[in-house]
Amino acid sequence: GGVAFIRTIPALENFKLDDPDEQIGVEIVKRAIEEPCRQIAENAGQEGSVIVERVKKEPTNVGYDALIGEFRNLVEAGVVDAKKVMRLALQNAASIAGLMITTEALVAEIPEKEKAPAYPPGGPGADMY
Repeated sequence: GGVAFIRTIPALENFKLDDPDEQIGVEIVKRAIEEPCRQIAENAGQEGSVIVERVKKEPTNVGYDALIGEFRNLVEAGVVDAKKVMRLALQNAASIAGLMITTEALVAEIPEKEKAPAYPPGGPGADMY
């Protein structure tokens, strides 16, 4: 997953903008579109940045199959990204980024850390007897 986004990076590298702020924006987008692939790799116990760099060097349809932990032709394997979902995710992210740039304040919730599950009555292991 995320290979389609990575395949768009060369097009972004062709943008030569005169405004340094806009060029920084392109660099931010390039980094952001690597994140789905990086996160999938990290969720599979791999080093995300290493996987992303390897995907960049592979042929068009080749990507990292996290289920089996190998690089292979994902189209032949039936692993495809839903185009509409990916497009909407990118559009929504860009929309929120634009909103954040143009507003003077932003309110966000800090996510609560997940608590460990409660032990059964009698303490840990009590339910084993």
